[in-house]
Amino acid sequence: MKLPPDVLFHDDINLFVWRPLGVVNEAAVNKILTFLAKKEATSRQPFNRFTDLSAQDEMELSFNYVFHVALFRRLTYIRRPPVRSAFYVTNPEVAHLVKIHAIMTDHSPLQVEMFEEREAAANWLGVSIDCLEME
Repeated sequence: MKLPPDVLFHDDINLFVWRPLGVVNEAAVNKILTFLAKKEATSRQPFNRFTDLSAQDEMELSFNYVFHVALFRRLTYIRRPPVRSAFYVTNPEVAHLVKIHAIMTDHSPLQVEMFEEREAAANWLGVSIDCLEME
């Protein structure tokens, strides 16, 4: 499966890394959600996620959109094994949207946490910090 240009997948540790550049809007998120769905359907094992939101220029997502995406993701994971999804966030406005996502997926197999330091995210995911870098 061809990876989008802003995605890295570590097969050896089952880790998906997304570092969007530029403007993050509904089209960009929908593209990643489509890729994730295909990857999940073809993967033998569940995989954790790391989203680095430190390099995006602008976040053009509404509360309503984030709410619906989080609810969709929560319902998608009802009968699946747990996976961890770490978000590295450096912007307070972006943090607000990630918090909405985390609240909506709480008490589901999709465990979402937000981090202000990459090292803390790496520790939570159980990987080295080098694995979170885009090569």
